[in-house]
Amino acid sequence: FDGPGGGAVAPGYLKGLGADQLGPAVVLPALRGSFGREYHYAEETETTQRLLPPGSAHGAVALAERQTGGRGRLGRTWENSGLMFSVALYPPPPIAVWPGLTLVAAEAVAAAIGDGAAIKHPNDVLVGGRKAAGILAEASERVVLGIGINVGRASFPGAGHVERDRLELLVDVLERLELGYDAWLARTLRAP
Repeated sequence: FDGPGGGAVAPGYLKGLGADQLGPAVVLPALRGSFGREYHYAEETETTQRLLPPGSAHGAVALAERQTGGRGRLGRTWENSGLMFSVALYPPPPIAVWPGLTLVAAEAVAAAIGDGAAIKHPNDVLVGGRKAAGILAEASERVVLGIGINVGRASFPGAGHVERDRLELLVDVLERLELGYDAWLARTLRAP
């Protein structure tokens, strides 16, 4: 079903949408690129990847305020981070070059966070030497990047976190990811 601004959103979008939540009426007008123009939103989901329907467009984004079954690397869980979203990417590059893909995403996240962010290869971003963000790539007919970023000290005491407005951070990550992915894919597909 379409929410304000024409973005596709998951059922439940209208229930209890607070001013600090990232529904389509807030996100779509703020976007600076094409990533996120197809936008799926839920207050709660098991994983944001499940919000992306088959046939989603390149750059489609699914975001949830609360995630109950997010996955990390090596079967670890990633739940309730301050900013949790998935991005659909087409065409899926060969699996042999995937380390480069997660690095592109980590670079986008680290650049959006700014000073103090460091990449821990292959898929983590550290702030103050502690994990503040994680990236997971999964593929079928598309690649889905799952990104979780800890936002706000109060929510993550003792953990790496980012002190930044969630909307600004989301928009910045998506813009940088779009530019980085397009450039990386062009280089990758050109390589012998």
